[in-house]
Amino acid sequence: MSTPEASPRISVQSVPSGHGQATPAPQLLPVPEPGPWRRFVTDFFASKLAIIGLTILVVMVGAALLAPWIAPQNPFDIGGLDISDAKLPPGSESMTGDMKYWLGTDGQARDIFSAILYGLRTSLMVGCISVFFAFVIGASAGLAAAYFGGVVDALLMRIADIQLSFPAILVALILLSILGTGVDKVIIALVVVQWAYFARAARGAALVERGKEYVEAARCMSLGWGRILWRHMLPNCMPPLIVIATIDLAHAIALEATLSFLGVGVPVTEPSLGMLIANGFEYLLSGRYWISFFPGIALAVAIIGINLVGDHLRDVLNPRNAQ
Repeated sequence: MSTPEASPRISVQSVPSGHGQATPAPQLLPVPEPGPWRRFVTDFFASKLAIIGLTILVVMVGAALLAPWIAPQNPFDIGGLDISDAKLPPGSESMTGDMKYWLGTDGQARDIFSAILYGLRTSLMVGCISVFFAFVIGASAGLAAAYFGGVVDALLMRIADIQLSFPAILVALILLSILGTGVDKVIIALVVVQWAYFARAARGAALVERGKEYVEAARCMSLGWGRILWRHMLPNCMPPLIVIATIDLAHAIALEATLSFLGVGVPVTEPSLGMLIANGFEYLLSGRYWISFFPGIALAVAIIGINLVGDHLRDVLNPRNAQ
């Protein structure tokens, strides 16, 4: 007759107390795994460069939003400018003695520091709006190409290939020569230049998601293709799109500054950092470097901050780096 196996028991070790009695040792509870959002925040802030880039970006955005309140002068209010204060070096005081120009003034007697704050508003606004619409158009095209395949995929991707085969600055110059100058025209040109990057990334990610079980289950439930694309597939395709959006934001700001420097970007009434650099270009050889130098430094710092954030986002959101 076989004896039944003994059921496993958990032994509790005894720890002698001070009075000679044994007390059970405390058992350690399992530590719950951190959620995806907490893990993302922890991984992101583990990099000092990412923290520096995020700090730069937050300061730049805050300064742009609060420009009307923190700028010493409205540089585009012609009635408040005194032409006798034109081209003053950094640290100079106004002729009336009621204001100090820490970064100097330009040829129109505008305070360079105030002009940089207002120029940041235009540059960031144009960059963010153009990236948003490029994201919407490109992600829609990429998801549709991956989901439907066939003729739709071939047509959309060949259009994207043709778009990517031309230099971005060339396409933007051609469009602005046709459309004319203006903030809305610059945004349209930047959207046309950038949408193909999002389309390519969205298609690649959606091709991986299309064959997964949740997409097949959604099809079996007779859900519409729009709901499948936007509510089910898009959230799982977001990591590469977020990285591209961050990098394209820096690219859009740099491209807009280039177009404004060439005189085909935003109008004089709404100048950006690129136009501020162009305004001081003629004074560089005369020793008045500050008119172009400080807006150029602001533009470079903004682009570096965005690129630092985007570069680390790429590392954090890369599934190959997941443990």
